[in-house]
Amino acid sequence: MPNPSRLHAAALTATAVTLSVLLAGCGGGSQEDDDEDLRDQKLGWKDCPAASEAEGGGGAPSPLPDGDEWQCATMKVPLDWDDPKGDTIDLALIRAEASGAADRRIGSLVFNFGGPGGSGVTTLPAFGQDYAKLRTRYDLVSFDPRGVGRSAPVECLDDKQLDTYFQQDATPDDQAERTELLDNTEKFNAACEKHSKKILPHVRTTDAARDMDLMRQVLGDAKLHYFGISYGTELGGVYAHLFPEHVGRAVFDAVVDPTQTAEQGSLGQAEGFQLALDNFAEDCVSKVEDCPIGDTAEDVKARIARLLKDLDRKPIPGVFPRELTETAATGGIAQSLYSKDFWEYLTEGLEQAYDGDGRVLMVLSDALNGRNEDGEYSNITAANVAINCADDKPRYDPAYVERKLPEFREASPLFGDYLAWSMLSCTDWPVAGAADHPDVSAPGAPPILVIGNTGDPATPYEGAGRMADALGKGVGVELTYKGQGHGAYDSKNKCVQDAVHGYLLDGREPAAGTVCS
Repeated sequence: MPNPSRLHAAALTATAVTLSVLLAGCGGGSQEDDDEDLRDQKLGWKDCPAASEAEGGGGAPSPLPDGDEWQCATMKVPLDWDDPKGDTIDLALIRAEASGAADRRIGSLVFNFGGPGGSGVTTLPAFGQDYAKLRTRYDLVSFDPRGVGRSAPVECLDDKQLDTYFQQDATPDDQAERTELLDNTEKFNAACEKHSKKILPHVRTTDAARDMDLMRQVLGDAKLHYFGISYGTELGGVYAHLFPEHVGRAVFDAVVDPTQTAEQGSLGQAEGFQLALDNFAEDCVSKVEDCPIGDTAEDVKARIARLLKDLDRKPIPGVFPRELTETAATGGIAQSLYSKDFWEYLTEGLEQAYDGDGRVLMVLSDALNGRNEDGEYSNITAANVAINCADDKPRYDPAYVERKLPEFREASPLFGDYLAWSMLSCTDWPVAGAADHPDVSAPGAPPILVIGNTGDPATPYEGAGRMADALGKGVGVELTYKGQGHGAYDSKNKCVQDAVHGYLLDGREPAAGTVCS
């Protein structure tokens, strides 16, 4: 079961489209020496193809609002950065050239939208219009990181097997259910090894950071100008640690706490999703009209808890022919808490579920898992597990999780079990994890703008301060946004966007401790 905090931003767009249809009817100084030949490669930019199944499917990206077309290319990188002259793999890239005057162009602005496992090639066009102001001085660039989408994708289970996998009970109540969960996890991981053995040892965040430094050079930039969101902030921090002298203007939004182990991160997310659920419930009952899913905030949450308990005993019809299980409903609720714009869908989904119709919550759950309307899955779950397990050294077993359940349940009565049991995802993974947590210390790097959202469910606010501290004195510049949802820039808050634009476009660093609301 993938951790809900790992969802990439593009899934929100897929959710909106699907719901609209449904509801209508219902460190490396030596790197430059080692990869000299690869640094000289030329990118053959051309019209973008339709998205692959691993990227989530669908057509080619639509033109930008001004009519300009997106361009795509592939870039060769070493499969193994310890053997830079050995085998190579192709990374898929996408760009929109700068729209402003040539003499005002700064360079490329590289985006990573998170996951890990999210396709930047499909996500950037989905949100391209939101970055129009940044495009006036930058080429907007993103990519499918190694193991993701069209970049040597990790492959595990097929679509039919994934349908079954996501129907399992991910919050076991007895020994039989615990055994089944562990067996399914081992089968998933064995399938990853069978189909993707060659790439699995080489999908660590440090590998992706080295890819980005090669990308910087091939794009012709002296510095890497960067916008990282969610897991993209961890990738950006690792890049800054490895290549502090190559960091340009950088923004980290929806910040991953780099000081935490996988367990601490899951526990923090339990608290974060519970806070978001509390805020959702309070918002519903505070409206002028009656809240259709409860009379008080506590009543809203109590009814949700009863629904999940009922679904554990007896699922209800979901998206035919699948049923809405307790696990799918929990995932759908988590998905809807990523953005306040989706709270109305959560209300609608709960209302329908109380009447025995689980379609809306299942559509939300499908988006979390990377499933499109045609029943095809992107490889976000496979890539997510592969990258996390290659990065994270700890390995947890069922006995350990059971000992931790009281702590997780205290953090979140609703999400505690779900997130605690998700710690089993790296059980018997064929590749050893690299470290307890990433190293993002970056002495000598220029200022990096680090933005934390007080209501963020997936990357709790406290992580921004810890990232700023870990980057080092004079490097991390923290900005606080008092809002809801995952991230701050895409909230359209003027204070946040002015700060980002001022820094990325004009080099004006906001005062540390700036607060936007």
